[in-house]
Amino acid sequence: MPTRFRYTQWDGTQEIAGPDPEQVLEQVSEDLLNFGDLQQALRNMLQRGMRMTGGDRTQGLRDLLQQLRQERRDNLERFDLSSAFDDIQQQLDEIVDLERGTLDDRIDQLPPPPAPREDGPESGEQQGEQPGGQPQAGGQQRDESGLTEEERERLTEAMRQLLERKQQQLDDLPDNAAGQMKGLQPYEFENPEAAQKYQELVEQLRQSMMNQFFSQMQQTMQEMSPGDMSRMQEMIRDLNDMLERARMGEDPRFDEFMQKHGDMFGDDPPQSLEELLEQMQRQGAQMQNLLDSMPADMRNQLGEMMQQMMDQAGLGQELARLAANVEALAPTRDMRNQYPFRGDEPLDMQAAMGLMDEMGRFDEVERMLEQAAYSGDLSNIDLDLVEEVLGAEAREAIEQLVQMMQELEDQGLLRRKNKS
Repeated sequence: MPTRFRYTQWDGTQEIAGPDPEQVLEQVSEDLLNFGDLQQALRNMLQRGMRMTGGDRTQGLRDLLQQLRQERRDNLERFDLSSAFDDIQQQLDEIVDLERGTLDDRIDQLPPPPAPREDGPESGEQQGEQPGGQPQAGGQQRDESGLTEEERERLTEAMRQLLERKQQQLDDLPDNAAGQMKGLQPYEFENPEAAQKYQELVEQLRQSMMNQFFSQMQQTMQEMSPGDMSRMQEMIRDLNDMLERARMGEDPRFDEFMQKHGDMFGDDPPQSLEELLEQMQRQGAQMQNLLDSMPADMRNQLGEMMQQMMDQAGLGQELARLAANVEALAPTRDMRNQYPFRGDEPLDMQAAMGLMDEMGRFDEVERMLEQAAYSGDLSNIDLDLVEEVLGAEAREAIEQLVQMMQELEDQGLLRRKNKS
């Protein structure tokens, strides 16, 4: 009769008795006989888990990897990453439609062009004063605003031409989102709502670009006034100077930098240059993975739009310099990935960046678990990250495996190679 293992839903209250060394050795005995190597036998058990007293079974590293890969597949089959770009295009379409509707309404409200006039004086109201006391000029009466009929007609025609030029500007916008963003940048909106929505889209793209390096500054950037942008520019220049000192082997003067700019990094600022670099490395990889996972035309347009926003804010050159410095000190090549999303659930840009963060954490935990499964060394697994990604039960499973290995060491049955 085959052995059956009992699994229960983890709710944080279960107490699982730890294994004793003899029980561990009993379970690895078959592998020990086959391989003649206790380390190899233990690695096999770490991968598949072990039976516990009472009939429960711990999850092994193989189980955790399977769970992680399934959750990643679920995301790939659920979401449509291209919709993040489609959302930008939809916002642009709404902005243009609002503005076009306002232009059409204002043109319709203008009086029709006057019919051609015959030369010569008109009826007797050519001399003297208007009933309201306004003097006549050139035989034409003035209205309450002080304009003659001819002046009103010229003003109306000038307004009509202005509105028609704006209509033509909208007609001439390129078909792609990047070109539309650029074309609308110098445009003076007639519709206040369209102007506001365009500015919100600009800020959304600018913030997405800044999140490539400074996601912890999101609240700070949202509350930033136009005058505060100069301080942001100064901070990025000082950051680049600090990183370049580090690249040259000099004292980067991190404490000095944080004393000057630490308030811009939110409630949980980095405590060391290494921590700051790790954050920027992870965030840079997220943005690049987002771009790499999009179709080429969307990737190019989104990159172009973000660059436009940064150049417009005077940050383009410094951010390019920052990207080079971060890549030199904390390369992202091992964190790069292209995700084949194939679902249909839409995302906006902010949600897409959050999804990239989640996918990146899946990759990070996967690397930890694969390395542990290969080496038999659990010491490099970040238990907090495992719990964040896979839940409390996964953390408990690894802690049980760590306890098992520690029991073997305490009994003198196992000695790690890196221990003296």
